[in-house]
Amino acid sequence: MSILVVGSIALDSVETQQGKVTDSPGGSALFFSASASFFAPVNMVGVVGEDFDFNHIDFLKNKNVDFMGLKVEKGETFRWGGRYHSNMNQRDTLYTYLNVFETFKPSIPDKYRNSEYVFLANIDPELQLQVLASIPSPILTVLDTMNFWIGGKRQELQEVISQVDVMILNDEEIRELTGIHNIHLAGKQLLQEGPKVLVIKKGEHGAVMMTTDDYFSAPAFPVENVVDPTGAGDCFAGGFLGYLATCSTLSNENYRKAVAYGTVIASFNVESFSFNKLKEISRQDIESRMETFRNLTRF
Repeated sequence: MSILVVGSIALDSVETQQGKVTDSPGGSALFFSASASFFAPVNMVGVVGEDFDFNHIDFLKNKNVDFMGLKVEKGETFRWGGRYHSNMNQRDTLYTYLNVFETFKPSIPDKYRNSEYVFLANIDPELQLQVLASIPSPILTVLDTMNFWIGGKRQELQEVISQVDVMILNDEEIRELTGIHNIHLAGKQLLQEGPKVLVIKKGEHGAVMMTTDDYFSAPAFPVENVVDPTGAGDCFAGGFLGYLATCSTLSNENYRKAVAYGTVIASFNVESFSFNKLKEISRQDIESRMETFRNLTRF
């Protein structure tokens, strides 16, 4: 089973109470791939500039991540800078330079068109629609978005929502999208607009998974030393979809387990800058923390 991800690739400069990094590899496509590749091969579509150092992501090749869909364009790579407060849920964006990402047009290689699982990372909804049109018969499609697209391209986003199987978004985003403050009522409304499964991320308070006949709430895994939350949401999505790609059926039970795997991998990611922690751990480490997570939530 193979997974297709279409998203951003960036060079991040991040400041937290734990330190600072400059031009560190990031972006939704990279964080997702680093996470999902623990479970299944990943086909990546994105764009970088001529300044991008591929040595930073060579480890992904050894984890069955295919870079055929990664284009190098004349110019500089997308750059983002952020500073986190002592409360890691709050941050200030210092700058955003889209550079080559500003004119990004996904080109799906022929060998990617049979990808069984598709993750539409946080990009323009019009581009997400183009990607969906390029994949004839995926088993599962998963959508991510952000407030910028909810406010700026709502009509196009609603069209994407109507075509996907799963939507992942945070509590602020679902409130803005539906106009309903109660996230449980907001989730019920959104499930009527297309997705079969909805995952609502609540940061340090965990995540909720909803279907028309199931409801599951998972806490966040307790991490004592949070170094850098950047990319945690994409790592969650990678663990979530990566696990589902290993399942023979897409049952409610497996969706629940997928939320737990996403939570666990995201908990590893926040323990270091960029995806440095994910480079160090193994699938065995993930399974060990999953067992701890089960014990924490069993009663």
